[in-house]
Amino acid sequence: MKIGVNILNFGPGADPGILRDWARTVEGLGYDLLMVSDHIAITPDVAERYPAPFYEPFTTLSWLAGVTTRVRLGTTVLIAPYRHPLLTARMAANLDALSGGRLVLGVGVGWARQEFAALGIPFERRGRLTDEHLRALREAWADTAAYGDHPIPVWIGGHSDAGLRRAVRFGDAWHPLRRTLGQLREGAARMREHADEQRLPTPALAPRIALRLTAAPVGGPDRLAGEGTIEQIMDDLDRLRLMGADTVVLDPYGGDPNETTHPQTAWQALATVAAHLSPHHTRTEPS
Repeated sequence: MKIGVNILNFGPGADPGILRDWARTVEGLGYDLLMVSDHIAITPDVAERYPAPFYEPFTTLSWLAGVTTRVRLGTTVLIAPYRHPLLTARMAANLDALSGGRLVLGVGVGWARQEFAALGIPFERRGRLTDEHLRALREAWADTAAYGDHPIPVWIGGHSDAGLRRAVRFGDAWHPLRRTLGQLREGAARMREHADEQRLPTPALAPRIALRLTAAPVGGPDRLAGEGTIEQIMDDLDRLRLMGADTVVLDPYGGDPNETTHPQTAWQALATVAAHLSPHHTRTEPS
C-alpha cells in the first residue's frame, strides 16, 4: 500500500517557496505521492474554506515536477466541468510526459455553486458534464500518437451512488475524501455491487483521509479515519490495507486557512507517521 499527502496549495501562507518546501518534505520523508486541490474562481463560497492565493493544479504540479525527482504528482481532485476535456487531456498528458510518468489524475464533480456561476457552467448539470468529460478524456488518450502511450491513472472522487457508478465506468480507483472507516467500508461494498451490476472490474480503493494527530485518543462513531493518536492512525492504515486499499492519501488540513502560515505542524505530523510506517506499507525509498 502506497501512502500519499495532500499538500496545501492555497491560503495566506502559500507561495512558490513554501510549495517547494512541501514537495521536498513529502519526498524526503519517503512518501509516494503528493497531491493538490483545484479551484479557479475564488468566489466567496470557495474563499471561506480555501482562500487566495490559490495555485492552479496543473501549473503548480509542473513547478513541483521540476523540484522533485521521485514522488508522484496528482490532483485531489480536479473539477472536471471547469475545463474543456481536450484541454485537460492535453495538459495531463504533457505534465505526465514532462514529469517522467508521475501523474495521477484525481477527478470530481465539484461543490462550489458560486464558482460554477462565475465560470458560466450549469451547477445542476455537473454530474452529467463530468461523465461526458471523462468519456471524452478516455477517447482523446486513445490517440497515442497525439497524447503518448503512457497510461495515466484516473481516480474518481465522490461517495454517492452516482459517484460510485462513475468510478466503475471511468476510473482506475475510487478516491473518497475524509470519511469514517465505516463509511469507507460501506462505500467499497456498494462499489463492488455496482461493478457486478455493470459487469465491469472493481476499481482500486484510494481514499484521502484526515491527518489530525492528537495526544489523547479520539472516540465516537463520527471519528474520521486518520484522526487520533499515532496508534489510532496506524491502526486505521492497517485496516485500510486489509480492506484492499491501493493508496491512502493523508490530508493534514484542519480547515483553518491560517494553518498554511505554519506548515511545520503538518510536517511534524507527517514525520511522525513516516517514522511508524512498517514494511507492509510499501513505500518507494528516495533515490
